[in-house]
Amino acid sequence: MKGDNMTFANKLAASAGAAGLALFAALPAWAQEAAETPTIDTGDTAWMLTSTVLVLAMILPGLALFYGGLLRTKNMLSMLTHVLAVTCVAMLVWVSWGYSIAFTEAGPFFGDLSNLFLKNVTADSISGTIPEYVFISFQMTFAAITCALVVGSLAERVKFAGLMVFAVIWLTIVYFPLAHMVWSAGGFFFEKGALDFAGGTVVHINAGVSGLVGCLILGKRIGYLKEVLAPHSLTMTFIGTGLLWVGWFGFNAGSALGAGSGAGLAMINTLTATAAAAVAWMVAEKVAGHKPSLLGGCSGVIAGLVAITPAAGFAGPFGAIVLGAVASVIAYLFVTVAKPKLGFDDTADVFGIHGVAGIVGSIGVAFTNAPGFGGPGAADYAIGAQLGTQLFATGVAVLWAAVGSGIAFTVAKLVTGLRVSEEVEREGLDLGEHGERAYNY
Repeated sequence: MKGDNMTFANKLAASAGAAGLALFAALPAWAQEAAETPTIDTGDTAWMLTSTVLVLAMILPGLALFYGGLLRTKNMLSMLTHVLAVTCVAMLVWVSWGYSIAFTEAGPFFGDLSNLFLKNVTADSISGTIPEYVFISFQMTFAAITCALVVGSLAERVKFAGLMVFAVIWLTIVYFPLAHMVWSAGGFFFEKGALDFAGGTVVHINAGVSGLVGCLILGKRIGYLKEVLAPHSLTMTFIGTGLLWVGWFGFNAGSALGAGSGAGLAMINTLTATAAAAVAWMVAEKVAGHKPSLLGGCSGVIAGLVAITPAAGFAGPFGAIVLGAVASVIAYLFVTVAKPKLGFDDTADVFGIHGVAGIVGSIGVAFTNAPGFGGPGAADYAIGAQLGTQLFATGVAVLWAAVGSGIAFTVAKLVTGLRVSEEVEREGLDLGEHGERAYNY
């Protein structure tokens, strides 16, 4: 094409003299200006629309079924209701003020309120190579699933009204600022060069730590460590696991924000890390003297998905396999050894899996990004320097989530109360809080 333009310009110059030469000289500048004009890529847009729907499917019904199967029958419907409700609340808060706080470039920790209710966004607004409304919708699902993840720690005793109050406050003071710090240009972690491809800090460490704080404030379920509180349906948990894994391709590969090589890298890493983690968890069960279990395999799948989230675009398949396996074994040891000794009641092991594997992934990305481990880092990539950055970002994320969630839970407790009565807890939240049963037989 460039040669054709030269031929045309030379003919034009020969026939029109100096005026033609002047016109020809201006063509490269005009071409450069045209190339810099943002345009929508339909392939990227189609992939991001698909990714948004995939992440929504992770929540509804994926996460709801995964968590619900882990509970007793009398609390199954309450989990479905809680996940549905916090998802809807998160979506409304996101478009009202969340997107503005997270993705305006006002400061290192918070954006401003210039985009309240998306007032400066139109159908013609572009973010990268996709419509801005598509980007907003994609990020909306991240806010929703992070809030929904916290619910697993509080299951079987949290009050519905208190959970709704918590969700609004927590999203505002914890999630939106963390998203700004990591993903917004000028954000605190962004400027320091911290690596977080799809939300190791923003989503998983945040949800895990917040869930831990919440279950400590709520207290243990009646009968915890004294009675058998076994999952009522591992079939539901298995179905939820499958939906989460499939949807996670939208979560991780979608975070490339386009249908290119970055999405392909994130996809292969999401497959391999997760497979390695599932196998590692079941092997750990066998080594510990137990039978390899379906629940263990499902837990390993989630641990691997969590661990590879920050590293999905910053690793090769070898590094992804190692990261997934290591994170899975560490999460297994925490859930089966450390948690019983510590005695806290994290119903669905949100901290043990999302928090612990998220921390391992957030730190481990410093290694997986290195060319020596098959990562895409530059030839002069320094593991030590990046490791320091990752440790700092991980520590700040843990602290931010702990303090902010503590505030949110405390306010919710004061406003509506946070825990149901003993009578409702014994009856089950399905009837006691919602007047329905998950199963009528």
